[in-house]
Amino acid sequence: MDIVSLKPLDADTLEEIGLDWHTDPDNTSYIENEMLKITQAQADAYYQASNELYDMYVQAGQYVIEKDLFFELDIPNTLIPIIRQSWEEDIHWHLYGRFDLAGGIDGKPIKLLEFNADTPTMLYETSVVQWAMLKYNGYDHILQFNNLYEAIGENFKRMITLGENTDNFEEMYEGWKILFSSIKGNIEEERTTRFLQSIAKSAGFRTDFCFFDEIEFSPQEGVFSNGKQYEFLFKLVPWENIAIDEPELALIMQSMMENKNTIFLNPAYTIMFQSKRFLKILWDLFPHHPLLLETSYEPLKNKKQVKKTAFGREGANVEILDASLKTIMRNEGIYQNHKPVYQEFFELNNIGQSYYQPNVFFAYEACGLGFRKGGLILDNYSKFVSHIIE
Repeated sequence: MDIVSLKPLDADTLEEIGLDWHTDPDNTSYIENEMLKITQAQADAYYQASNELYDMYVQAGQYVIEKDLFFELDIPNTLIPIIRQSWEEDIHWHLYGRFDLAGGIDGKPIKLLEFNADTPTMLYETSVVQWAMLKYNGYDHILQFNNLYEAIGENFKRMITLGENTDNFEEMYEGWKILFSSIKGNIEEERTTRFLQSIAKSAGFRTDFCFFDEIEFSPQEGVFSNGKQYEFLFKLVPWENIAIDEPELALIMQSMMENKNTIFLNPAYTIMFQSKRFLKILWDLFPHHPLLLETSYEPLKNKKQVKKTAFGREGANVEILDASLKTIMRNEGIYQNHKPVYQEFFELNNIGQSYYQPNVFFAYEACGLGFRKGGLILDNYSKFVSHIIE
């Protein structure tokens, strides 16, 4: 790997451009003062791999629907009706997601680790911060695989046009409003949500923001905030959290969809993709595909592997096992009650004890690359690393 040192943006500058979560709890900078050089061919490979993976996810999603495999994916029963409805109706548009990959550099093949399809973060860092890092250090800021802002803007328009061509968006748009919402007290998720709001606004939508606990949900009439009704609700709240923590709300949202008064973003079917147990479905349907790692609901035989839970974030409840199933490394967390899944181990590109994970955002097509840097298990202390195409 070719790593280049950068002059860091100071905390005040990062806050000026909207990144308030610039310092980790151990008082180290979240934004690494380095960037990773890649070639155009490597950027193209990440683009093509992510597009191919999404097509595979869609095929596997149809298989899950037809075979009724929701229990295997650890999906709560209360969500099944709205998963089916959102899958079958074209108006429920997948706005964006993020593939977590391995490889693609130093001759290592690209491999899928998982897909954050419902509530991915790292959006603002990928779209804005790494662009600012290049510009601040005197590099040509267009030399990145990074058209994330534009791609998501176009995808907002596709919620109305329901197709690739968005030229007739203004003719079809009838003033529908989007309410953007996140959990109070999480500045990273709030900033991510407000950033999406700004993209939607620039695309031509009428928008507002409020915190999730301030929303009024009506089965018959839809979503309200401060007395105003909204046709779309973007919620940076995982579907599984709603189903588990607020099952009554999940049923209300089901009624809202049945009464066709609200469209939720991301749609309910993205919880299928978000489940890490979906990786086993992919392996069943596309065995030995070059982008996939062997995955099973039971421990793999005679292979170093990673044990994950169906749902989880920031490396919590992830365990690395050797070929004899002895634990090499383990991260504790709050997701231990979810069903496990076992994925063949594939080491990230590394320099010494620092490992680099490529992350590719997807919004109708692959549209933005960023890297995370950390230990063998990437957790909430991992750093964001910019890139440049040379």
